[in-house]
Amino acid sequence: MRTLLYTFLFFIGMNASAQQKWDLRQCVDYAMKNNISVKQADVQARIVALQVKQAKLAVYPNANLSSGLGTQFGRSIDRTTNIYSNTQSLYQNYQLQSGIVVYNYNRLKNSIAYEQFSANAALQDVEKAANDAALSVCTYYLQVLASKEQVIISQLQIGQTKSQLDITKKQVAAGSLPELNRLEIEAQLANDSSTYISAQSNFDQSVLALKAILNMDAAAPFEVAIPESSNIPTLPLTELQPDIVYQLALNNQPLQKANDFRIKAAEKNISISKAQMYPTLNFGVNLATNFYNSFKKVDGYTINGYSLNGDVVSIGNNSYYISSPNITIKQSKNSLGDIWKGYGSQLDNNFGQTVGFNLTVPIFNNGQYRTSYEQAKLNYKSQLLNKEGADMTLKQNIYTAYSNAISSLQKVNASKKSVETNQKVFDFATKRYNLGLLSTIDLLTNQNNLLKAKLQLVGNEYDYIFKMKLLEFYKGQGLKL
Repeated sequence: MRTLLYTFLFFIGMNASAQQKWDLRQCVDYAMKNNISVKQADVQARIVALQVKQAKLAVYPNANLSSGLGTQFGRSIDRTTNIYSNTQSLYQNYQLQSGIVVYNYNRLKNSIAYEQFSANAALQDVEKAANDAALSVCTYYLQVLASKEQVIISQLQIGQTKSQLDITKKQVAAGSLPELNRLEIEAQLANDSSTYISAQSNFDQSVLALKAILNMDAAAPFEVAIPESSNIPTLPLTELQPDIVYQLALNNQPLQKANDFRIKAAEKNISISKAQMYPTLNFGVNLATNFYNSFKKVDGYTINGYSLNGDVVSIGNNSYYISSPNITIKQSKNSLGDIWKGYGSQLDNNFGQTVGFNLTVPIFNNGQYRTSYEQAKLNYKSQLLNKEGADMTLKQNIYTAYSNAISSLQKVNASKKSVETNQKVFDFATKRYNLGLLSTIDLLTNQNNLLKAKLQLVGNEYDYIFKMKLLEFYKGQGLKL
């Protein structure tokens, strides 16, 4: 029972999702989370953020513990006697090292600042990728709206032609019009149907293109909310003067912000490169100990006579020569218990400590540090030029968008006048045709002219809306319909 309930709720959810209509805000929000370019920029920003973390950790002391365990064969130094012998031995050592940079001409401090500015620039790159995706979504969204309007106009045209065909059939049946008039209007109906099919195909293609920008499955249910073009709010051109919009865009566009951060990072990189040519003072601590076993133990000894050793001892008036015993030592391999018997005491006896400072003064490094310093200064100049070029491109784009907006507005006004005029012409032509004073060809010509004018008006209206939305976007108003 519970499984059936879950299945029912699942299909209810799928049906609700299929019936949901997506407006521009929903499309943009979806693109922010799913667009591939935005995801890639976000991953890069996360990588740079890790570099910031690493730069901050570099100011703390480092510490490393190492240990080695193994055996020695053949001729080697006996670590208990410090002389060469040809024996097999077991050894183990421990070493703990720690160090910290005391002075390096602020290289670590500048490295942190450099990585932080780079991270801020990477975040602005994410914002730029999001803005680019939003603009693409807006472009394709408006294309969907325009193509849908053309579908609606084509449908109305078919209805109008059918109505005209019904009237003509009645007149032909009454004998007031020849059969040719009916055939000509039927041919026009076929042409109108072809126009409708093309408009519907363009609409479907626009929807698929929008899905691709959203990184959405092409087979997923998707329906766009269709607002009336006349209800889409736009700011008046007087509030979108290009010089004012440009000054605002310099402060709100992510590319300009990213360039500012990269310039600051390049300044810090100059200081980092310069620090390489100055002395570096490090403080270090080293703790070490070791264990050694020769794998042999003493099992006993044998005295094989005595030999004079050359020493003489005087007792009273008598002198005595001293003899030393000839001893043969018996040795065998130690057991595991014998090997580890003195492990702790050896580690304690061999424990050594080192504490000290290390000063490194660069004298000659084949010009690498000097070259790096000069490259850092040139990179700074390159970043300044990048910013100047990006600002010039932004200004050019804003002035071009403003000029295109004025041109689009003029086209809209001209298209409205054309639709109004062609509507009057078609109305008069229809009346004359019904009175038998106008041929069918002339009527259809006027009808097609009206259709073209309406389709042209739709295209010009949405083109004008996009140009205005682009200016609003540069101004920092965001994208909304």
